[in-house]
Amino acid sequence: MKLLALQRRMARAVMTPLTPSEHMRSVAPNGGSMRAVASEIIKPNDRLTSFERLEIYNRQYWFRILSGFAEDFPGLRSVLGGNKFDRIAKAYLADCPSQSFTLRNLGARLEGWLRKNPQWAGTRLQLALDMVRLEWADIEAFDGAAEPPLKPEDLADANPAKLRLRLQPYIQLLDLHYPVDDLLLEVRKVEEDTDFASNAFSERHHRKRVSAVARLKTEPIFLAVHRMDDSVYFRRLEAEEFAILRGLRSGKPLNSAVESALRKSSIPAEERPAHVQHCFQTWAALGWFCRIDQDDSQGNSAAEVSSRGARASRNERPSKSNSAAL
Repeated sequence: MKLLALQRRMARAVMTPLTPSEHMRSVAPNGGSMRAVASEIIKPNDRLTSFERLEIYNRQYWFRILSGFAEDFPGLRSVLGGNKFDRIAKAYLADCPSQSFTLRNLGARLEGWLRKNPQWAGTRLQLALDMVRLEWADIEAFDGAAEPPLKPEDLADANPAKLRLRLQPYIQLLDLHYPVDDLLLEVRKVEEDTDFASNAFSERHHRKRVSAVARLKTEPIFLAVHRMDDSVYFRRLEAEEFAILRGLRSGKPLNSAVESALRKSSIPAEERPAHVQHCFQTWAALGWFCRIDQDDSQGNSAAEVSSRGARASRNERPSKSNSAAL
């Protein structure tokens, strides 16, 4: 057997889901005997059979990825409860096995999978989807790419009618239905403040808090998940802010993005210029804009976007409860 074929057979065997009692299955993915597969790819020793040796790798693989999945989605676990979360984790990872060298990407397909398999979330589907989107955005924002930030001199000759500002790749824009940002921060804080002996208390607290959130009437919540000083933060946005940023991300010129966002706004017309300027000052101070290409920097006005410092508003939340507030 060639090395590549051996590696693939080993991978298929190791990645085969465990039995309900967390042991290796007796039937291989191709329907054959797992003992026969084991004897072909691994030798026995004086203490263990080929099957028993392969089972060690099989169990350790699943224990590790299930542990990593739980670490990435504590909010979803609080929404669904421990038992249901464990079942959904196994079902998801069986349908969407790891395709990456890093555990970081385990949950990349979870939102799409959950939308196709809504029965796993039951009556809390929308709440679960909101939480999954937030927790995946947190991962993306934490280690997403960062480009050199925009500087005032980059806009010296910019024409707002043609200027296309680019957002930092790590920034994630979410439109949600439930305040899962507050819920996730609370879940993390409770888990950090309790030890193993307090797990029962933690579970009861989560159930009560999640039930209260689930009973809330849904309403639009706009959120930016971003990074600063190696920490991830959740920042609530007004509808107009979200629309402007989403327009810029889609490639709209600056003026077009602002006009589209304000078309149905309830902000009085006379207050809109100051409101927009304040928003751009804040975003620029946070480093949300990337440098523009020379081909885009034509014109003669930088008044629309000022990078003068602005204090982060009170709705800025660090996604890690021990992070310093901005």
